[in-house]
Amino acid sequence: MDFFEAQARAKKRTTRLVTLFVFAVAGTVLASYLAAAAIQGYARGGKRHTAPLVYWDPQLCAGVTAGILAIVGLAALFKWLQLRAGGSAVAEMVGGRRVDLRTTEHYERRLLNIVEEMAIASGITVPAVYILDDEPSLNAFAAGLTPGDAVVAVTRGTLEKLSRDELQGVVAHEFSHILNGDMRLNVRITAVLFGILVLGLLGRGLLETMARTRPRGKDKGGGIAFLLLVGLALMIIGYVGYFFGRLIQAAVSRQREFLADASAVQFTRNPAGIGGALKKIGGYALGSQLQTSKAAQIGHFFFAQGFSSYFGGLWATHPPLDERIRAIEPQWDGKLFAPPEVVDVDRESFRTAGFAPRVSPEEAAQRAFSAPAAIPAATPAPRSIAFVPAAVIASAGALTEGHFRRAQSLLENVPVTLREATRDTARAPLVAYGLLLSADPAGRARQLELVRTHAGDATASALAALLPEFAGLAAEARLPLLQLCLPALRPIAGAELERFVSTLDELVHADAQVSPFEFALQKVLLRSLQLGRAPQTNVEYYSFQAVVNEIAVVLSALVHAGTRDPAQALTAFATGATQLKLIEGKLALLAPEACALTQLDPALDRLAVASLPIKKRLLAAAATAIGADSVVTPEEAEFYRALAAALDVPMPVWDEPATAA
Repeated sequence: MDFFEAQARAKKRTTRLVTLFVFAVAGTVLASYLAAAAIQGYARGGKRHTAPLVYWDPQLCAGVTAGILAIVGLAALFKWLQLRAGGSAVAEMVGGRRVDLRTTEHYERRLLNIVEEMAIASGITVPAVYILDDEPSLNAFAAGLTPGDAVVAVTRGTLEKLSRDELQGVVAHEFSHILNGDMRLNVRITAVLFGILVLGLLGRGLLETMARTRPRGKDKGGGIAFLLLVGLALMIIGYVGYFFGRLIQAAVSRQREFLADASAVQFTRNPAGIGGALKKIGGYALGSQLQTSKAAQIGHFFFAQGFSSYFGGLWATHPPLDERIRAIEPQWDGKLFAPPEVVDVDRESFRTAGFAPRVSPEEAAQRAFSAPAAIPAATPAPRSIAFVPAAVIASAGALTEGHFRRAQSLLENVPVTLREATRDTARAPLVAYGLLLSADPAGRARQLELVRTHAGDATASALAALLPEFAGLAAEARLPLLQLCLPALRPIAGAELERFVSTLDELVHADAQVSPFEFALQKVLLRSLQLGRAPQTNVEYYSFQAVVNEIAVVLSALVHAGTRDPAQALTAFATGATQLKLIEGKLALLAPEACALTQLDPALDRLAVASLPIKKRLLAAAATAIGADSVVTPEEAEFYRALAAALDVPMPVWDEPATAA
């Protein structure tokens, strides 16, 4: 199942879920009307003693319906607005602390390494990482509206009591939720459930208020009794609606957990990793239960059951542990084990981190960390990569072992100094600038002068000192290195952000032309920063006809970037257009000047809000055009990844055997 299929399934699940909740709200409205009719009959009977019960009162029905929908809708909207701020809002709501990217604490460093490896492998922006310091149990969750604003959060117990392989399995499980579109669904569930719950909370609050109120004057308690009945009805109806809403939530959540477990195994090819984590949850005294009172609100976000279900398995958001373990390890003997108090930290997780863990001098003497891999003296010549378009499309948003190992290999060969710089807000811009510097000494000198002019002497000097680290950087490692910078670049704002973006633009246009890599870097960077601040979730174009001109611009720019031979460009364009049957006859190769950056940028902005089928067909057409000559150069690969980033489609690092299969 590729990214597009996963997103389509998530959309279908959302539609079914919304339908079920519509019925739940409709039942709540009906129950509220019947209660209101009964209370109204009671009130009339109290005054006339013989008032008949009216079963149908259109005016009352309209008023009750409007009132209930207003309460549920406004409460759900409030919760939605609270959570749509991104995954950070969810993590902070349950007491999460954002991990400093420059941390030297060895457990935190290990977690950052794992998250970075998986983000590079799957092609998404590196998520922010949070730790629930006050939670000693074993649990984790991913939250956000889109992969661009996702976060991964783990409890202190998970961080310290799992081995690296087990932690890797848990994080892979959460990445599956990110890529399968589960996070947005989780936020919607939370918002609607809160809206229904508010009815019960209002009723309980009204009961408590009236219970403390004494009757005065001629009322003799009649008005208070009436309000008590209203409060009781609201509380019962609200809590009953919430009960059935939680049943719906639990049923949907349990189905997704098995899929995420399977994806984690497929990603890491290590069933013992996630299986070991589940066994430790079962054997550990605290299990996966969280102490925070907010756990029940987002129980369906977690890796394992985060709260005690008062109705047995009815409200359980996760399948029983033994079922999950047997699905991963069919031959499991049923034995659980408790984790040790201290887990030895895998030295390999620090091999490229540049920091040593906090251990005693004696332990440090015994733990000789491996030195970073040797960096070649010069950048190797670009190599062609075997390329199969169908395999490339299938890799979008996929969790595969090949991509994971490829990401690890690339990151292991990035100089330690550069890895450290990507995690520092003050130094991450230097990495972005350095990736754009020319190999020609004269051109590089002009670019450094541009940096000095726009960003200051200190920045130019720091960049010059960092230049030797870029000398041996492999071409295919450049965009992954940029991905590592994004979390550190996001806090930049205001005048500092404007200065950074303008300096980048000057470096890109220093030689009066834009290379495929320069376009890719600028597009990936700016698009990722934009999505991190305001996730794009609305679809504006569902018809291929509405964006036919934009598709022609993108395909033309792509083939011209790959070749300067007009005949080859025409062949590649025609080959790619075969993937767009609905508009194939309306597509024509544009001249280079008609698909330059000034036309390409607005075209990509319109396509970014197109439907998933349009994005999938466009990426298939682009891949087919690139693969017309059966190979793709690193420059073409970078252009393609920039296109995917502009369309908000996660594209992993390409693994040669996988694309050649």
